[in-house]
Amino acid sequence: MAAVRQDAWTPEDDLILAEVTLRHIREGSTQLAAFEEVGERIGRTSAACGFRWNSCVRKRYEEAIQLAKQQRQKRNQMKKVGSGQHLPPPQGDQGEQAGRIAAGGEEPLSFDAIIRHLRGWRNAYQDAVRQIKSLEKELKERDEEIQELRAKNEQLIRDITNTKSEYRAVNDDYRTLIQIMDRARRLAVLEEGEEGKPRFKMDANGNLERIE
Repeated sequence: MAAVRQDAWTPEDDLILAEVTLRHIREGSTQLAAFEEVGERIGRTSAACGFRWNSCVRKRYEEAIQLAKQQRQKRNQMKKVGSGQHLPPPQGDQGEQAGRIAAGGEEPLSFDAIIRHLRGWRNAYQDAVRQIKSLEKELKERDEEIQELRAKNEQLIRDITNTKSEYRAVNDDYRTLIQIMDRARRLAVLEEGEEGKPRFKMDANGNLERIE
């Protein structure tokens, strides 16, 4: 038994569903048969195909559905004319049923087919619920990752700000040290220049005496 897909529908899946369903309508078959055929082709349940058709795809092919029903009606009329059949108009409930079929309506389903179809719808609903829960879990995980990345980003901003402040402080200290060293160098040069000059002192009488 092939594995049943539970992933999202693709445009190709929708196109296959529409083509097969319209062909079954033209040929006078039931939509349930169309959904079963599509399910076998794309690996999904017939209920999932029916849910997709009625909830999404059908509204995009309303004109094509009406055209397919008209083609089925003309086809049935041509078959009757070709076989030379001249049937009397049906009466009562049979007449209403035949009128629905002639007008392009769907053939009635059996009770077992309806139950099987409803069970398929239930399985499709359960699959959809599981998919929603899976998506909610994945969304929660992504939200947690975003919160974690946001916290890391804020921490990096704080670290960069602190690094800039430390850099400015170190740079100021370095400039101060350069200034102190420059002053010390100039002072040393002045002291060396003064050592070669003669020095004098004044005696008690006010005369200058050279100090050796």
